[in-house]
Amino acid sequence: MTIKTDVVIIGAGPCGLFQVFELGLLDIHAHVVDSLQQVGGQCSELYPEKPIYDIPALPVCGAQELVDRLMQQIKPFNPDFHLGQTVTTLDKREDGRFTLETSSGTRFDTATVILAAGLGAFQPRRLRARGAPEWEGRNINYRIRDKEALKGKNIIILGGGDSALDWTLELHGKAQKITLVHRRTEYRAQPASVSKMKELADGETLVEFQGRVQSVFEQDGAFGGLEIASLDGEHHHLEADEVFAFWGLSPALGPIAEWGLDLDKRQIHVDTEKFQTNIPGLFAIGDINTYPGKKKLILSGFHEGALAAFAVQQHIRPDQKVRLQYTTTSPLMHKRLGIED
Repeated sequence: MTIKTDVVIIGAGPCGLFQVFELGLLDIHAHVVDSLQQVGGQCSELYPEKPIYDIPALPVCGAQELVDRLMQQIKPFNPDFHLGQTVTTLDKREDGRFTLETSSGTRFDTATVILAAGLGAFQPRRLRARGAPEWEGRNINYRIRDKEALKGKNIIILGGGDSALDWTLELHGKAQKITLVHRRTEYRAQPASVSKMKELADGETLVEFQGRVQSVFEQDGAFGGLEIASLDGEHHHLEADEVFAFWGLSPALGPIAEWGLDLDKRQIHVDTEKFQTNIPGLFAIGDINTYPGKKKLILSGFHEGALAAFAVQQHIRPDQKVRLQYTTTSPLMHKRLGIED
């Protein structure tokens, strides 16, 4: 069976979810496809408890909390989610519509498509050191699911980017000991986070260490920790209860790269009026797109989604005048949101 619709959103991360909201305000129903088994994208899959500080009006918000709030916000619009499946083919037809199929055999006949796929299909960059694979999912992980479970533990955090530094600061004072291991002295994280980490690094509760992971070592058949080669070539055995590697993602656009889009490396060129790609009716928002001045921020993706929604409305209803109505005062917006006046 083919599902006929006005729009399919590829990607159920924060930007894809907010896109549902903006379309809903314009009375446009959305179908959402995502390769993961749950909504939330990277926020839910990689760092659900990571604090986010730059969402307007929310001084601090956990990544999963943000996803949960977005799901609550879009509830009035009843989107259809198609999870655990990737888009395998996308064809533009002569009538201007798209035929889209997924790995699960779901088939769409849609007027527009919005790519909100973040970095594309992704997997965390894994620890390939000797002995590491057999401890993955037990003592070696790539996301923190429950920070409370780490209280009083001795942990190693691998990485020098924002995720590694954010979690180091977040867990300081909770874990018994944190060893932050980065392969060089320069960090990619925000300078303020690096400065704060260095202030707290006392050599006991927080240790800063430069080196490369060589192998896992065991103690009496149990996980013991990591053997690290420091920058001077010396080998050190760093004991730990758990290891978390935050080396970023290994992204791949997958079939998207074969759709005839104007690509710059792994990003798609869009205009900044409609956030439309070089293919009419196909839009891209969030980290997957690029344009002059592009900033990879969630709030930037929210802005892009708002403008893309109006562009979709214009595309599917070319004879209808596009009117901006405010959710504060518009009875029509209140009706769509299910608000009783």
